[in-house]
Amino acid sequence: MRILSGIQPTGSMHIGSYLGAVSQWKKLQETGECFFFVADLHALTVPQDPKSFSAQVMQTAIELIAAGLNPEKCVIFIQSEVKEHTELCWLLNTITPLGELERMTQYKDKSGQFKDSINAGLLNYPILQAADILLYQVDSVPVGEDQKQHLELTKNLARKFNQKYGKTFNVPEPLMLETGAKIMSLQNPKKKMSKSQPETCLFLFDEPDVIKKKIMSAVTDTGKAIKYDPEKKPGIANLLTIYSLIGQKSIKELEKKFSARGGSALDGKDASYAQFKMALVKLLVEKLEPFRLKKKELLAREVYVKEILERGRKRAQIIAAGTMQDVRKKMGLN
Repeated sequence: MRILSGIQPTGSMHIGSYLGAVSQWKKLQETGECFFFVADLHALTVPQDPKSFSAQVMQTAIELIAAGLNPEKCVIFIQSEVKEHTELCWLLNTITPLGELERMTQYKDKSGQFKDSINAGLLNYPILQAADILLYQVDSVPVGEDQKQHLELTKNLARKFNQKYGKTFNVPEPLMLETGAKIMSLQNPKKKMSKSQPETCLFLFDEPDVIKKKIMSAVTDTGKAIKYDPEKKPGIANLLTIYSLIGQKSIKELEKKFSARGGSALDGKDASYAQFKMALVKLLVEKLEPFRLKKKELLAREVYVKEILERGRKRAQIIAAGTMQDVRKKMGLN
């Protein structure tokens, strides 16, 4: 089974991105042929600083490896270094109905968010995403709920091309990521954690003192019980979710652990919010330490990282070039 997914280089990886995607990619690399790429072309749909962008792309690649992607078990590469992505994107543009792009939920959201910089890239983003996938003849694409619509367009374009020009592309199936990994803002637990607000965001590579400061100041709720109730207690529910996923314990186990009957509370009483937060800090510092150390090591070994990316580019390009040779022939371009 061949699998592909990508991540944009838009700042350091936060714990939501890790739990929602990368931690699951680590499992997938053990099960099939996996291609994971840094989606630098996609990131250009919003303004980027050219002076720092290439460094950000490299940092994202380093963080993927530090977070557990193994270059001996998967292919890691940078999207823009495989020219076939943009070539296939243009050719797919010629068979994509404009109406389908305008109906995309993410286009509507982003065009509303970036009113002063709406560009054609925002509209055509799903076509480049389709090209990313179809180039590699993948069987499955790991997706969250917010990407299902884009994958449906990819499948429609694959079928349309195959009907018009003959069997060319695999029609990929979604590989739904595990649910329950949606991590919310530490200061506004009714909103998803976002890199755009770093003070409310827990980054995978934060130093121990920063982790402590962020967790201890995280918003909690009225009452004292450490109970999972996203509606009435969204702050504690969010922290319990983080603890559960990082510590690999069920929510019920944690509710019991921090209650008087669980044996972890003090003086036969339920643990306080502060005690619960300190336990979470201790867990996070312990579990994230290997990631921090690995990132520091890789930052000092940039030549080694570039070798990994070059090896990944060569492997990716072999497959992409083979697909494009077939596409060009079918379309009468050579």
